[in-house]
Amino acid sequence: QVQLVESGGGLVQAGGSLRLSCVVSGSVLIINDMGWYRQAPGKQRELVATISRPGRTNYADHVKGRFTISRDNAKNTVYLQMNSLKPEDTTIYYCNAVIKTVFTPPKDYWSQGTQVTVSS
Repeated sequence: QVQLVESGGGLVQAGGSLRLSCVVSGSVLIINDMGWYRQAPGKQRELVATISRPGRTNYADHVKGRFTISRDNAKNTVYLQMNSLKPEDTTIYYCNAVIKTVFTPPKDYWSQGTQVTVSS
């Protein structure tokens, strides 16, 4: 089974930093786009950042200049470096990956989510 496991969430003061990691494991042939999304209770899940296999990145306007997405293809891992955190960044963050397996064509997989809380 394909599994996406996050780490790095937690509580931080405003202006501080966190680094999220997401590791993909399982019967994976290739991982295409990877990304980070966030979702507050009762709200739609929204894009934070995405990154292609070659390293092309895309950021939501509200995190540009503060967050950096990166990936290590050899480790099947995607990272989100979050700097200058604000209380409004507080929510659950999800890792996403488009993955082709031996048995399935490329499709979306999601992590379980990790809580990021920024205190003022």
